[in-house]
Amino acid sequence: MKILANDGIASGGKKQLEEAGFEVITTKVAQEQLANFLNEKEISGLIVRSATKVRKELINACPNLKIIGRAGVGMDNIDVEYARSKGVHVFNTPAASSASVAELVFAHLYGGVRFLHDSNRNMPLEGDSRFKELKKSYAGGRELRGKTLGIIGFGRIGREVAKIALGIGMKVIASDSTEGEAEITLEFYNHQEIKIPIKTEPVEQLIMDSDFITLHVPAQKEPVLGKEEFEQMKDGVGIINASRGGVIDEVALIEALESGKVAFAGLDTFEQEPSPAIKVLMNGNVSLSPHIGAATKEAQERIGFELANEIIKVLK
Repeated sequence: MKILANDGIASGGKKQLEEAGFEVITTKVAQEQLANFLNEKEISGLIVRSATKVRKELINACPNLKIIGRAGVGMDNIDVEYARSKGVHVFNTPAASSASVAELVFAHLYGGVRFLHDSNRNMPLEGDSRFKELKKSYAGGRELRGKTLGIIGFGRIGREVAKIALGIGMKVIASDSTEGEAEITLEFYNHQEIKIPIKTEPVEQLIMDSDFITLHVPAQKEPVLGKEEFEQMKDGVGIINASRGGVIDEVALIEALESGKVAFAGLDTFEQEPSPAIKVLMNGNVSLSPHIGAATKEAQERIGFELANEIIKVLK
């Protein structure tokens, strides 16, 4: 049987599939040519990330397709229920990338409170001529320790974020539409661990009490954070979005940044991917990354093995 990993697959997962007797094709096929390719090559399984779209038209056009694997968490690029109604097995890999996304959240947080995103722009240009002025500009940083982090969405990734926050001495508020309470386990050397129960709060309370807010929710029809929500926040709040574009109203965010209500934002996802708004990209108070939350070697290897295990289980 043949598997097309249209957006790639880590070498470990590819090898595992090949050892199980699958032919794994990693050729990148353009969206408009995908249906013909799947049919001509008699592809049984399709692996995608966020770039490839698997809509009703593609599913209808490819009767040989038995399985669709999403290398990552969100499946908004796949018509999941429709595919399942046609007997296609659809799955994702929600656990594999949680730690990687959580660490990127703190990369943006630490960069934001110490102005690293901006100093890294200006030091190469003016570090040799305006060193003292730049030092003065970036001297008013803040510590994360002792501050309150609000986590909107308390699934796997949100809980990984909470672990790091608690580990560095932050206070944690969480909000979730389905989870009432979750237990966070902090693991230490020599198999020691501490279990900490965290009760979720209404998002309205979280917004008012948090020094920093990070979002970990699926794609939404309406933004979770818009003008009204920004008005309720503390002055100087920091906002991080490493979940999905559109969960923050970017126009309202830029207004809040320009007014000083929001001190900085860290964005890994955008409303208009892959062409984010110029006002977002050019704002000096925004720390930017191009949707790389799960893009670590470790996460991609875990994702590859998860994909391979599920495909082998279903098709073999």
